[in-house]
Amino acid sequence: MSTSLFQVVAPLAAGHEAVNPLPMHPIWFGVIALSVLLFLLAVTWAFRNVSNHR
Repeated sequence: MSTSLFQVVAPLAAGHEAVNPLPMHPIWFGVIALSVLLFLLAVTWAFRNVSNHR
């Protein structure tokens, strides 16, 4: 009785679809995160050296 893990797991994974599908393509999560971080970087960069204006 020699069964591999693949023989046990493969039939379980083959018949199921995603229970909660993503609302958008996965690449857009990264694009949105990158754009938010770049916006925050721009805001931070705009306030650099503010205390030394006198």
